[in-house]
Amino acid sequence: MASTLSPRAWAVSFARSSILAVLETAINVGHLTITDSEGTRYYGKYRKDCNDVHLNVVNDSFWLRILLSGDLGFSEAYMIGDVEVSSLKGAMDIWLQNQSGMENTLSSAVARISSAISSTYNCFLGQTRSQARLNAIASYDQSNELFKAFLSKEMMYSCGLWSDAEGGVRGDLEMGPTPGDLEAAQKRKIHHVLRTARVQPGHRILEFGSGWGGLAIEAAQTFGCEVDTLTLSIEQKKLAEERIEAAGLTGRIRVHLLDYREIPAEFENAFDAFVSVEMLEHVGAKHYEHYFRLVDFALKDKKATAVVTASTFPESKFSNYQAEDFMRKYMWPNSCLPSATALITAAQTGSQGRFNLETVENHAAHYPRTLREWGRRLEANLTQDLISADYPALSNAADYAAFKRKWEYLFAYAGAGFAQGYIACHMLAFTRENDTPVRCD
Repeated sequence: MASTLSPRAWAVSFARSSILAVLETAINVGHLTITDSEGTRYYGKYRKDCNDVHLNVVNDSFWLRILLSGDLGFSEAYMIGDVEVSSLKGAMDIWLQNQSGMENTLSSAVARISSAISSTYNCFLGQTRSQARLNAIASYDQSNELFKAFLSKEMMYSCGLWSDAEGGVRGDLEMGPTPGDLEAAQKRKIHHVLRTARVQPGHRILEFGSGWGGLAIEAAQTFGCEVDTLTLSIEQKKLAEERIEAAGLTGRIRVHLLDYREIPAEFENAFDAFVSVEMLEHVGAKHYEHYFRLVDFALKDKKATAVVTASTFPESKFSNYQAEDFMRKYMWPNSCLPSATALITAAQTGSQGRFNLETVENHAAHYPRTLREWGRRLEANLTQDLISADYPALSNAADYAAFKRKWEYLFAYAGAGFAQGYIACHMLAFTRENDTPVRCD
């Protein structure tokens, strides 16, 4: 008498067969090998020097996660060890290079069976130890020690700018990383932002998004400015103020624990320049206009400049609603990537036409190397003892491993997105209407 599959076994079998059927036709770029308890299968065409990736499925829950959550499910499977990957970057590239075929076919498969197996998915995955581990590591990201482990000395959590001095955007791949290269790229980025903002000694700068004070310290120390900077993180404010005091700049930099929407009345027309480095991703599309209205409120009526940088979606991918993915679930909840056009439009509307668009730059090519260097430093510097001092739950080896894999996944996931043009990194500069350019006659 034939055995009857349990509901879970049926769901896994259905998910596996559905996904493998998609891969048969969807992968046209690169070569993928998948090994699980039922054997090894090959997808795409192998060619010398092609992107050749091997997935080893350790736990068959992997198939359910992929079918019902796509790339989010893949990230979860990787973080908790349900799948081993020969190259995270290679896996990301295969996904992005074959995305159209996989998404279209997979989404139709999900639509057909999601109602049938969603309850079993929740039953088998919703309350497991693995799921609890995922829920926990989503919130363990406020440790200053964590960021010290992989950021450069000034602790800029943003894209550096690489020059020929470091071998350019591929210098680490062609010549290898060198000591101090990330520090040089980040200092160049800070100086580029401040020079674009046309700051001068004695100018007063407003910054939304303090980080750990890296830009504010350089603005005060090297450019002779006074800075008011806003953060919502108690831990960041504490460390930023320690660093400011150590630099002897306490009287020239004020760190405010304040939402940008709550800037005080005395900020009106008080600032010569406004800067914000990769904070706009947390504002939300419906608030862009209000954001720029407040920038307009704070800047002087004449000879004032605003410079903003943000990771962005190309126009074709931008939407006011952005579905949950790895970034929005595990790194930056409720974040929303703008498009350059959405920001430019909001700046014009929010300022009632008092801003002129001065420059637009795309720094996306510089981000993959920045992310690769963060990954190297994380691997070299982060230890379980270091992070468990802030989060005792990560004394558990499996929980710590999942936490670390989350960050490894971030660096590969974002790096592939920038390298493949799926996301960009724009810097926009605005000046006051009727401002004259640098003297040229």
